[in-house]
Amino acid sequence: MKPNTHTVPSDIEIAQNAKKKPIRDIASQLGLNEEDLELYGKYKAKINLKLWDQLKTRTDGKLVLVTAISPTPAGEGKSTVTVGLGQALNRVGKQATVCLREPSLGPNMGIKGGAAGGGYSQVVPMEDINLHFTGDFHAITTAHNAIAALIDNHIHRDNELQIDPRRIVWKRVLDLNDRALRHIVVGLGGPAHGLPHEGGFDITVASELMAILCLAQDLEDLKERIGRIVVAYRYDQSPVTVADLGAQGAAALLLKDAIQPNLVQTLENTPAFVHGGPFANIAHGCNSLMATRFSLKLSEYTVTEAGFGADLGAEKFLDIKSRTGGLQPDVAVIVATVRALKMHGGVAKEDLKTPNLTALRQGLPNLERHLDTMKEFGLPAVVSINRFPTDTEEELNLIQAWCQERGVSCALTEIWEKGGAGGENLAREVIRLAEEGKADLHFIYDLDQPIRSKIAAIAQKVYGAAQVEYSPEAEKQIAQCEKNGWDQLPICMAKTQYSLSDDPSLLGRPEGFTLHVREIRPSVGAGFLVALTGNMLTMPGLPKKPAALGMDVDKEGRVYGLF
Repeated sequence: MKPNTHTVPSDIEIAQNAKKKPIRDIASQLGLNEEDLELYGKYKAKINLKLWDQLKTRTDGKLVLVTAISPTPAGEGKSTVTVGLGQALNRVGKQATVCLREPSLGPNMGIKGGAAGGGYSQVVPMEDINLHFTGDFHAITTAHNAIAALIDNHIHRDNELQIDPRRIVWKRVLDLNDRALRHIVVGLGGPAHGLPHEGGFDITVASELMAILCLAQDLEDLKERIGRIVVAYRYDQSPVTVADLGAQGAAALLLKDAIQPNLVQTLENTPAFVHGGPFANIAHGCNSLMATRFSLKLSEYTVTEAGFGADLGAEKFLDIKSRTGGLQPDVAVIVATVRALKMHGGVAKEDLKTPNLTALRQGLPNLERHLDTMKEFGLPAVVSINRFPTDTEEELNLIQAWCQERGVSCALTEIWEKGGAGGENLAREVIRLAEEGKADLHFIYDLDQPIRSKIAAIAQKVYGAAQVEYSPEAEKQIAQCEKNGWDQLPICMAKTQYSLSDDPSLLGRPEGFTLHVREIRPSVGAGFLVALTGNMLTMPGLPKKPAALGMDVDKEGRVYGLF
């Protein structure tokens, strides 16, 4: 059978022709009035944190976690499914709100070109959300770099804390992909310009401040977490924190507006919180805890996503965010696509449009691993087959039959092409599972387990690894974490998103592999230890043809090239 070849306008064309409602009207759907908002123009607003005191005693609505199989460069449309499911739930009679992360300029102008959903399931104003939005990322960048400047100034001004310039661990950040800034030397030019030492840049979404913003429960918690950040070590190798520098107040001041959740809308005028944006392959990959908690109090159903596959975003959502904020998801949605499963079955990207049932079968074990992970956590799951125009009926039927044989809930979605109308079957299945009340969240590890034991639990139960190996540097860092009393913190794995292993070329469901941990970075303020595996980088580079080269704006300010 021939694939569906129906054409849909580009994402940006659809977004620019959307019939948006004033944000006041969107807020009123949630029972909010203008006093609860800080307006950022006609279609964007922040939620006043004072509102929480009025909401905190309300009963939470249902929480739906959208995750996915291991992603491929072809893209699976997880954000699109999240938005479309929120719209679909409203169409079938449930008051639903969507919670997403804010896009990072680095990937947008690098390889992706936009991250606000797709087709007829987008959050708008799409151009604003993909660019500077409400300035949250700029605030985080500024606060982070202010701390870096204060560290260097402290060393220049007599260094009372006895900071060892060789052991400064607080880099600078920039919300762009720039490989040339990964390793730099600062302080050159003589005594008037500081003490020369090695440094570098991370991307803003890898900043510990981003993780803190997304896990803080209020402004005071934000300030306390900032104070606990370890920025350097003394000559005696004891840690130096932001509180030691006395800089937590200034950093919190720069973030006082950024911490307030952002409210926008979808193409079908469903309320959407878009707030925070830590990377899922470096940090914990979830929107802010505060946005999620506001949504749970204001809606019957909250639909939120976690970055990349269930091995990364979902594991961290559950083991870190849910543990921190006391969240209890009611159902998980695992997004799968024909083309991604074929790629996991060995098909090259350029051949994905060609029907291939054999490769599709060979790729299905990747989906099975992620379903097993949801069982480990005690969450009922439904597979959302996100349909693409090149999919054939035979390929779609194969996935549905595979799910039926295993007793797995499954729904075909066409939300990219049809918006909420294309996700009503998924919405009904989500409601059924959520209202059955069978979710029983339990974590992959206990906090009092040793660091190596926690990492092994993730590697074996979620990734399918046989064992974990540590570099000599990681072994030393584990000992240091234990000495400083940080061994009770949860683990945030930094791993490639393309494979269940730390080798991006191992697709499908690899078994019996060794996970290689090269470094342990304490993020004491955020409240976790980052375990870097494989060749993960915290400052991405640009591809040969960056998406930025296709972006433009005309004389009337109309944006082009953001998908």
